[in-house]
Amino acid sequence: MTAPSPSSGHASAELAGRTALVTGAAGGIGAACALRLAAAGARVRALDRDADGLAELARRAEGAGADVETEVLDLGDLEAAEHAAAGADILVNNAGIQLVRPIEDFPPDAFHRILTVMLEAPFRLLRGALPHMYAQGWGRIVNVSSVHGLRASAYKSAYVAAKHGLEGLSKTAALEGARHGVTSNCVSPGYVRTPLIDRQLADQADAHSLPAERVLADVMLAGQALKRLIEPEEVAEAVAYLCGPHAGAVTGATLTMDGGWTAR
Repeated sequence: MTAPSPSSGHASAELAGRTALVTGAAGGIGAACALRLAAAGARVRALDRDADGLAELARRAEGAGADVETEVLDLGDLEAAEHAAAGADILVNNAGIQLVRPIEDFPPDAFHRILTVMLEAPFRLLRGALPHMYAQGWGRIVNVSSVHGLRASAYKSAYVAAKHGLEGLSKTAALEGARHGVTSNCVSPGYVRTPLIDRQLADQADAHSLPAERVLADVMLAGQALKRLIEPEEVAEAVAYLCGPHAGAVTGATLTMDGGWTAR
């Protein structure tokens, strides 16, 4: 079963004059968010450590007439991350990495790296962005979390810990930012059709001793009522909604896009 094609008729000027910073923007959800926010009129700054992916995003943006500026940045450099967020009106914390291993075999350096990129870096990006948002009395923070910010899965200790932490960080930012006109929310999808999922198929096959072709249906989508991957453009639409004028009263919330996973 395939997803409906995203509408091409959503271009507007709802975010004209706003600057949006999107992390992990070289592909997948991040690239879709960058292009969608640009279509809404924002000037987008797209960050990623993948120079080739950013170059492809720049080509796509140019072809669409979108205002997207790319910058190669590894979020493991926390000082640089905080500095990069200065002046952003909209912050989309999307960057993520994954490793699937049992806890007893999970490399401590990999655990540290995942928590740094997916939890500490968003905190530092918030530190960089909030002074400008507070000063102008308006800001939008969207944290791309995951169903794993709400539910745990075996063999994903670092990812689950980081996403649970991101959900809490987002709610704290919502409480602190409300009197300054700043909203903070999470979008928490299930499995999205991205390169990260492609890499997980092999890891999960090893962890569960299953052929790779059975992993998607028998493991990844086992908890979903909707038996398909979510498309990056679907997530980008949710992000755009939370950044737009109709979501000013939505803060401290988690918008789940998990195909019914958490309905059980």
